[in-house]
Amino acid sequence: MSGLAAADPARKRGRRVFRRFTLFAQPDRFPPPDPDLAGHLERRKFMASPTALSENTEVMRGLSRLDRFLPVWIGLAMALGLLLGRTVPGLDDALDTVKIGQVSLPIALGLLLMMYPVLAKVRYDRLDTVTGDRRLLVSSLVINWVVGPAVMFALAWTFLPDLPEYRTGLIIVGLARCIAMVLIWNDLACGDREAAAVLVAINSVFQVIAFAALGWFYLEILPGWLGLPETSLDISVWDIAESVLVFLGIPLLLGYLSRKLGERGKGRDWYENRFLPRIGPIALYGLLFTIVILFALQGHTITSQPGDVARIALPLLVYFALMWAGSFALGKGIGLPYDRTTTLAFTAAGNNFELAIAVAIGVFGVTSGQALAGVVGPLIEVPVLVALVYVSLWARRRFYPAKETV
Repeated sequence: MSGLAAADPARKRGRRVFRRFTLFAQPDRFPPPDPDLAGHLERRKFMASPTALSENTEVMRGLSRLDRFLPVWIGLAMALGLLLGRTVPGLDDALDTVKIGQVSLPIALGLLLMMYPVLAKVRYDRLDTVTGDRRLLVSSLVINWVVGPAVMFALAWTFLPDLPEYRTGLIIVGLARCIAMVLIWNDLACGDREAAAVLVAINSVFQVIAFAALGWFYLEILPGWLGLPETSLDISVWDIAESVLVFLGIPLLLGYLSRKLGERGKGRDWYENRFLPRIGPIALYGLLFTIVILFALQGHTITSQPGDVARIALPLLVYFALMWAGSFALGKGIGLPYDRTTTLAFTAAGNNFELAIAVAIGVFGVTSGQALAGVVGPLIEVPVLVALVYVSLWARRRFYPAKETV
């Protein structure tokens, strides 16, 4: 008894210390006077809560096996396309002979399969909320049609001053703003679908109007002003319009009609919860098919000149990183929410490599250095933008409060 009695005060002191510690660890009981510290503690409490943990893993938990291992499937598709193009005699010629005008029919089919489900998800009745966002629209126009071509011009001359054919090919890639695959990257990164549809449509119009004029400026006028060698670019506006119509116009019309007729006939609940989940995987199957066909068409060219491919790849890597990071930082800086910031970043970083390759082949020839530079574009762009999808989802958790990312 004497031992227990002697130990009792020690146990009481221990309980008092424990109670004081637990009370101190409850910010609600003793709020700190510094508002910044209070906000920090509140964020720490939220991030440790089950709600935040659920939100942080929501995207990955909701992905199917196809989505979760998308980088693996894309890598395999690229490898398969390169292997087919290298080992199957005449495959590239056979695929390239089936065309609608200047557009390869297999690639057009793959892009149709890839873009239709994404455009069918767009809420076309909400487009006015995007067209009224002047910060987004002005930023996108400036980045895509002023900053992007200028950045690629500077990088092409910096990294390839002694290789004029490759340099010209890169400049052409920089002029061709993305109107296709960006919809996939934006959707995977939880961007704003309506905003992506509007920005892609605007880029398409500007592409028809401004592509030839910008090519003339960056290949002839600006080099002349700077005392650099000039290159001429003879491209028909109608060829560009045809490319835009095939790659964007057809899937956009089908997506719009699907939503309009589906909601009218079956209701929005059926359309959103039954129809869209069924057609959703088609987009990624179309993406993988397009990659296989694209790399099969150019497999021999890429694998036969690895040194040149490496030199072309370096400025492209810098370009994609600068355009995506700079646009994301701009969107955050001007107060855009995460979904529209992501849309701004991906529409700025992506390029219409189908148009760039078609222009390079049509003007300079299929075996030209300009065509090779266009082909290397998707070889670098596809894996880099897949990686940037994961960077974007990380930035969502890191830089945007939970209320903005729900």
